[in-house]
Amino acid sequence: MNVLHVHSGNLYGGVETVLVTLAAARDAAPEMQMSVALSFNGQVGQELRDFGVDTPLLGEVRLRRPDSVWRARRALSSLLLRRKFDVAVCHQAWPHAVFGPVVKRARLPLVTWVHMSQTGHWLERLAWRTQPDCIISNSRFTASTLPATRARVETIYPPVGGKRGTAPFSTDYSEKGAVPLFPSRDVVIIQVSRMEAWKGQGVLLEALALLRERAGWTLWQVGGAQRASETRYFESLRESAQRLGIADRVRFLGQRSDVPALLGSADIFCQPNLAPEPFGISFIEAMSAGLPVVTSAAGAALEIVDASCGVLTPSGDARALASALDRLIADSAERKRLGSAGARRATELCNPEVQTRKFAALMKELA
Repeated sequence: MNVLHVHSGNLYGGVETVLVTLAAARDAAPEMQMSVALSFNGQVGQELRDFGVDTPLLGEVRLRRPDSVWRARRALSSLLLRRKFDVAVCHQAWPHAVFGPVVKRARLPLVTWVHMSQTGHWLERLAWRTQPDCIISNSRFTASTLPATRARVETIYPPVGGKRGTAPFSTDYSEKGAVPLFPSRDVVIIQVSRMEAWKGQGVLLEALALLRERAGWTLWQVGGAQRASETRYFESLRESAQRLGIADRVRFLGQRSDVPALLGSADIFCQPNLAPEPFGISFIEAMSAGLPVVTSAAGAALEIVDASCGVLTPSGDARALASALDRLIADSAERKRLGSAGARRATELCNPEVQTRKFAALMKELA
C-alpha cells in the first residue's frame, strides 16, 4: 500500500513533526510505503530524506501567482501518472486547496489531515470546495470545529516520540552547544513553541514578573521566528522582559535541534495559550520528558492535561498562572509526581508505533 502525503514544506512546526515521526516509526506498519510530495524544499524535506523517505518536489507555489499553481498541479498530475499510489493525504488547508482537485481527478481516495481548528479563513473555504473522502482530525476539539461535511471523520492523535535528554551542559548558546549552563539550583521553566502571540509567551513573562522577588527560577524560551511577523513578535518579547525587570532570568534560545535534551534538563513546561490549542505536540513531548505541564484550560489541552500530570489555568490570567508556577517552583515532590504520571499518559495517548498502526489501518480501509 503506497501512501502519498502532500505538504507545503517551507515551515517547521507540528505538522512537520508528525511527518518526521511517521517516517521514523514506519517499521511499525511495514505494509505501508510512505512518500511525501513537497512544494518547498525546506528543513522537513531533508529530515524525511535522512529517514529514507522519497520526497518528490512539485515546485514552489505562490497563490498570488496562478502560473506557479498550474505548474505544481501539472507536476503532481505527472507524478500520479508515473507512480501507483493508493491514497493521497493533504496536510492542512493550503495543500488541500492547491492539490486536492488533482487528486480527485486522478480518482485517488483523498484524505485531509486537519492539524488546526477551523476558523472560516478564506483558504479553508477554498479548500473545502474539494470534498475529501476522509478527514483526519488531530483531536476531538479540532473535529468539533469542522464545517458540515459528508466525508468520513476520524480522530487520530498524532504520533509523538521523545525521551528524556541526556546531553551535557554547555555555556555555548548556539546550535554547536547542547544545553546552556545555568545555576544548578534554579528551577527551569521551559516553553517550546512557534513565535506566535496566541502561544502565550507574553502572558508567561507577565506571570513571572509577579514572581521576580522569588529567587531560584529561570525561564528558557525555545523557538525561532520563521516569518517577518514572528520576528517582530520575538523582539517585542525581549523588550517586555526588559520592561518587566526579568531579562536577566529569561533566556531566548531561538530555534534548536536539541529540544529533547533541553526538556530533559528543565523542571516545568509552561505554555499559557491565549487561543485554544488544536492538539499540543509540545505538551506530549514535555510529558514524555517527565515534566509537569502548565497550560490554559481550553481546546485540546483539556483532552491531554489533567490533574494527574499538570495544572490548567484560565486563559490570559497572569495572576492564576503565577500562582500555579509559584506552587510548583516551591514543591519538588509535586513536580516529580506530576511528571511521572505525565510520562505514562503521553505513552497512552501518542505512542508512535501504536498511532502509526492506527493510521495505516485507516489508509488500508480507504485504499
